Amino acid sequence: MQKTEVKIRFAPPADWNAALLVSNPIFADLCQCFRFDQLTHYPDISWLNQCLPLSGISFVDNAALEQDGRYYEEYIYATRQIPTRKDNWHDFFGALIWCLYPKTKALLNQLHMAEIGRYGLQQRSKLRNKLTLFDECGVVICLEADKQQHAALLRTHQWQQSFVQQRSDWWHGVRPMIFGHAMYEMATTPFIGLTAKALFINVPDGFSRWPLTAAYSFVDAKLHEQIANEAVLLDNQQLTPLPLLGVPRWYNDNETAGFYHNTDYFRPQRQR
Repeated sequence: MQKTEVKIRFAPPADWNAALLVSNPIFADLCQCFRFDQLTHYPDISWLNQCLPLSGISFVDNAALEQDGRYYEEYIYATRQIPTRKDNWHDFFGALIWCLYPKTKALLNQLHMAEIGRYGLQQRSKLRNKLTLFDECGVVICLEADKQQHAALLRTHQWQQSFVQQRSDWWHGVRPMIFGHAMYEMATTPFIGLTAKALFINVPDGFSRWPLTAAYSFVDAKLHEQIANEAVLLDNQQLTPLPLLGVPRWYNDNETAGFYHNTDYFRPQRQR
């Protein structure tokens, strides 16, 4: 009788732990943008609302959605309120992404509603699937002019070339920024196999040295423009697999080149 491999489903930490975020380099941007290092419990709705830069949008307790009965995207579109579950890592990170990328998040909601208007709630279109994929798992790779080659390297799974041989380019012309809140949630308990979807955008020279507030504001506007006008999410060259723990500085174990020898994680590109 053959043994059956049992896959353990991901489970986030049971309780709030600010030290977990402060000690993990993947959360460095969040730790600089939001002052939750002193919090001894999950941030509440009031705390999250104070972080929102966009007027007219607010977070509300998820009970409002449960009582209303409408679909999640419909509720946000109609009320401009974002249902948020209490003491929940997934919704906590989702709220922070709304704070960092308010224009893009509002656009994704609008596009969901447009697709629902065309196809109804039951039939998910290709665009809606892409919207959800980016919303949950997206990582934006910001490339300055002289580092454009990394897009081709990562798309073709040339992990050694990008992550090891040209490692010094990362954070100096190649600037990763997480969009997918599920990626942040799973990074609370990182595991080999954690994979994001990369979306590549061009940024001005020197972007890697910009202050965080300016950088996120620029990327939010850029994403809004490209997703609205260029159907970037339907481009097969976008949303390509990205082994998240391979990104330099985001995982301590990847400081040694041998980390990238795991071909089950850093998979070669499939030959057609």
